[in-house]
Amino acid sequence: MSHHNRVIEKIRSSVASLYPEIVDIRRDIHRHPELSSQEFRTTALVRDYLLDIGLKIEHDFLETGVVALLNGGCRTGEKDLVGLRADIDALPLEEENLHDFCSVEKGVMHACGHDMHTAILLGTAKVLSEMRDELPGDVLFVFQPSEEKAPGGAQPMIDAGLFRTYHPSAIFGIHCFPYLETGKVAIREGSLMAAADELYIKVHGEGGHASSPHKAADPILAAAHIITALQHLVSRVASPYEPAVVSISSINGGNATNIIPGTVSMSGTLRTMNEALRETMHERLEQTIQHTARGLGVEAELDIVHGYPVLYNDPLTTRAVHSAALAYLGDSGVRECELLMTAEDFAYYLQHCPGTFIQLGTGRGNAEQGDTLHSPRFDPDERAILTGMGVMSYAAWSWLGR
Repeated sequence: MSHHNRVIEKIRSSVASLYPEIVDIRRDIHRHPELSSQEFRTTALVRDYLLDIGLKIEHDFLETGVVALLNGGCRTGEKDLVGLRADIDALPLEEENLHDFCSVEKGVMHACGHDMHTAILLGTAKVLSEMRDELPGDVLFVFQPSEEKAPGGAQPMIDAGLFRTYHPSAIFGIHCFPYLETGKVAIREGSLMAAADELYIKVHGEGGHASSPHKAADPILAAAHIITALQHLVSRVASPYEPAVVSISSINGGNATNIIPGTVSMSGTLRTMNEALRETMHERLEQTIQHTARGLGVEAELDIVHGYPVLYNDPLTTRAVHSAALAYLGDSGVRECELLMTAEDFAYYLQHCPGTFIQLGTGRGNAEQGDTLHSPRFDPDERAILTGMGVMSYAAWSWLGR
């Protein structure tokens, strides 16, 4: 048996024996979800577990979240460090599942799988700590707060000095994905998830009686034309080979049938898959809104709140992770990710350090309707914890031993 196969078997054995313990941890975290930047209980749980298995707790970069270091004892060359990240916050949703470990916090739920991510990374830390004597490098465990709420927790952690203090050669993250069967992962080189920007538009006109629209400057009519005009940006500005989305998702103005209001407010989102197109779309959004408004005798203003950037999986790192996943799961266990127009603040880490974001299958063949991310009925298959711990452990070991 080769050394790599022996390590894989050792990881599989450790993962299997740890599984009940990590499931209990996941259920405890799920039962007690915490919103972004309020993850004090989760932070304490993570910290206590890592200390108990002998890891060194590093700097408190933010008020919540934990960073810990595992020193490997089998270095044969230059010292190397790999980072592994999990997000720990929950969403403002009322859970509708019927488990005995459902959320006890009213209006708060782990509806995106961060409880799974946290438990998986804790299990990975224990797996790797049990084989530290043959670990060919060091592992940095990053339990990050506030992924769900802009500006996110990744950029504040970076600003606080994460990559000034540590210099990993790669960083890996994992995310539950209910559309992929449990026991599988999906990986993709290059752009994977979109940049997400919030759009806030105000249209100012001149109110008046609805029976005499010629004596007013109607912001509702102008808002309708702006919404229509913005749709051409995707079909006529973005290349047909380049994914982009412009959606206006709210419109508010007026409160009576016989009054033309003075102001209409709208909001929406822009999603793009590369930074050059993102910048172009920002310029064209402003131009389109201003020109349409002026043509209809009203004024408009656009406020763009920059969200998370494009998540770009480094090709070299991603090929290494793909090879590790194939070795651990076999050919049937690895798929290629589809492009996603959702956003993730793991993208910020990838602007500073090459790395890879992995999709973890949590789907069941008989999944209930509504079992999707950010749904009050999101219900990941806990057997995915086995896959997540195994792939993350072996990806870290194989990267350090490359």
